[in-house]
Amino acid sequence: MFQIHRTTAEPSALRTDEEARGMRQISVTVEEDGTRLEYLTFPLLEQTGIVKNLFTTRLGGVSRGEFSSMNLSFTRGDREEDVHANYRRIAKVMGCEPGDMTASHQTHTTNIRRVTREDRGKGIVRERDYEEIDGLITNEPGIVLVTYFADCVPLYFVDPVHGAIGLAHSGWRGTAGRMGECMVHAMEQNFAARAEDLYAAIGPSICRDCYEVSGEVALQFEDMPGSGVVTPGKKPGKYQLDLWLANRLILEQAGIRRDHIAVTDICTCHNSEYLFSHRASGGRRGNLGAFLMLKPEEMTDMSK
Repeated sequence: MFQIHRTTAEPSALRTDEEARGMRQISVTVEEDGTRLEYLTFPLLEQTGIVKNLFTTRLGGVSRGEFSSMNLSFTRGDREEDVHANYRRIAKVMGCEPGDMTASHQTHTTNIRRVTREDRGKGIVRERDYEEIDGLITNEPGIVLVTYFADCVPLYFVDPVHGAIGLAHSGWRGTAGRMGECMVHAMEQNFAARAEDLYAAIGPSICRDCYEVSGEVALQFEDMPGSGVVTPGKKPGKYQLDLWLANRLILEQAGIRRDHIAVTDICTCHNSEYLFSHRASGGRRGNLGAFLMLKPEEMTDMSK
């Protein structure tokens, strides 16, 4: 296993050591070439019994150079055939086909789309017919929701009562717009979900120590309760922004129980050899992927 640099949580971050270590590393051998494909999962979500989830690392794909090796973006200059090969490898781990996946079209909004069977494959093996979508929700088993990251925050949602899931991309703009709360409301409106029943996870992204922002950005969070979301920076006029804490507070304020929220302690910027980081690479990088699926009935039966 790759040795991950884990970020120590300050007391203000409102999470216990157990919650901070919310992700498990898993390594599998790729049959085609014997390479090691390594990914991360949230045990808290798996324990609901109804989903498969993963977050990719850079290990186990076929992309080269700055995209090495598990790049999942078609738009950053990587070879299209290599990206498709990477999706096929992830599909095997998920127990699906690339045509079962539906991808976001991220533009730092809080727009959310309900995904149906007619959307399978969009953004992966066929063209999307939607734009500016940073959040996806569904209650249909076998559909794999996909969102992309290279420092921004992945947000996972599972409703084990009504059998529904959600996956969202939340950078500083999405977090300022309270994307997590928007996702909770979307699941309430579409699936009759109750916030207190939801399980949520905050995935790998840039940590507070690495995320220096301007005063203009810091002002977007001045009304957020709880000390520590924004702290003085290392340079005059600069601030450090804690997106993990901000999103955690937003989820709690939306009604999700604290013991139903897992928070990573894995920073993309600190671990740029293992995870793509826009800030660490100066923009020369691929994209990581978050994947979430409601298990089809046959897969659920096999896990019993």
